[in-house]
Amino acid sequence: MEALPARARMYVTGVTVAALLCLLPAVPLSSAPLSQTLPLPLQLPLSAASGPDAPWGAVALLAVLYAGCERLARSRHLGAPNPGGTFHPVLLAAAFLLPPSAAALVALPGALLTPVEQRPFLARRIWRAGQLTLAVWAAGRAHLAAGGREAVADGDVPAALGAAGASVLVFCLVLTLLDRGILALAGGVPFRRGNRAPRPECRRTTWRRPRRNTRQTTWWRLFLRSLAPVTVHGLAGLMMALLWRSPYGPVAALLVLLPMCVSWWAFAQYHRERAAHQATIRALVQAVDIKDGYTRGHSERVGQASTMIARELGMDDERTEVLRFAGILHDVGKLGVPTRLLTKDGPLTPEERRVIELHPEYGHEMVRGISFLGEARAAVLHHHERLDGSGYPYGLAGAQIPESARVVAVADAFDAMTSNRSYSRARPVPVALDELQRCAGDHFDPRMVEALVRAIGRTGWHPAVTAEDVRQPPGPPAPPADEPADEPVAAQVADPPGARR
Repeated sequence: MEALPARARMYVTGVTVAALLCLLPAVPLSSAPLSQTLPLPLQLPLSAASGPDAPWGAVALLAVLYAGCERLARSRHLGAPNPGGTFHPVLLAAAFLLPPSAAALVALPGALLTPVEQRPFLARRIWRAGQLTLAVWAAGRAHLAAGGREAVADGDVPAALGAAGASVLVFCLVLTLLDRGILALAGGVPFRRGNRAPRPECRRTTWRRPRRNTRQTTWWRLFLRSLAPVTVHGLAGLMMALLWRSPYGPVAALLVLLPMCVSWWAFAQYHRERAAHQATIRALVQAVDIKDGYTRGHSERVGQASTMIARELGMDDERTEVLRFAGILHDVGKLGVPTRLLTKDGPLTPEERRVIELHPEYGHEMVRGISFLGEARAAVLHHHERLDGSGYPYGLAGAQIPESARVVAVADAFDAMTSNRSYSRARPVPVALDELQRCAGDHFDPRMVEALVRAIGRTGWHPAVTAEDVRQPPGPPAPPADEPADEPVAAQVADPPGARR
């Protein structure tokens, strides 16, 4: 646990000790003769609470099933990139069928034997085992207190549903609170809310989850977000428990996992396809950054600002993701522009400017065959259009400009004004927002401008840039050489006649 801060090590140790205490009632299981523990290997005596009468056969079968399924879900060839919780139905079925301590044992082998991809390996294995053990034990206790054991044994589905619902709530709540606790102590994520920076001792640890931006989510929002999938898992686990208790026995219960496996496989394929999409976009952005190193990181920041605008306008997650792609790829057409023009320090000639203004069309040609980009392709083509029709490449005006392009145009101008360029030093965020508002209606869509102003006013502007940022030496900004004096600053920066764009 060397890579963890001291408080995080204490937290993991405390969770592990608590998990061991939850398993203690099951320890007498080993003292019972095999002939007593498995007279009918997979039968579940209702009166069993722990000790010699607990059903070791069912514990072993469910533990092997869970460990094998989790191992398969995380395999290199068949697994999804983030398969955590894929086979929670097995754990919840154990909570519905077994005494709490015996049910907690089901999670232990799978948690300890499943491969870990990130350091610290031992600490992550121990943490995962302790977290799942506590969650299953708590779910089992809630199910027992709600009378679920009797309802499952009697086949009383309405009563079993109520008890299962209570168990699912407890299971999800324990997982969320424990997970939020370790992130707060080891990853610098505030337990409640806020945008506080990570403590210095936490910046060195590898126990951090990547975040697209610094906007934090409270623990109860995480709880509500994870409740729906855990509820589906709970229903599958309840179906397993009811079939296990039925005359058809454990074999029928195991058949419930078949549709779960099919859905998991489809989910894994979706994630593989999504990972391929992300790799395609990263390759294109890296190529642009290499060709025009001065604006390195600009694409990611425009993608982030576009996301903020989309969320503020109430767009759904799928469309928000497409607009993020649009912001990231809006300048991909630079790959078709000669490098000497992109790196030229002086003003462009009219002919050179016409070549630069072809980059939206180059970009559209490059991405129009990538179907998953959707309306992002229109944003790549039209993000330099202006509301008054003075933009390029086609001089569209007003509603003729696609909405995605109007979003990216505002995000692009904002980042250009708040970043150092060859012709301008970075302006403060409030100054840039004021300039966008001044140009709204002529060059930019007022709705998009106000959405960005509201979003930044609420959460601030904390760009998460992965690429190295090239800084302009201090000094007065150099205005573009051939730009009219009364041209708005936002228009100068968003569509400069100078070389670097």
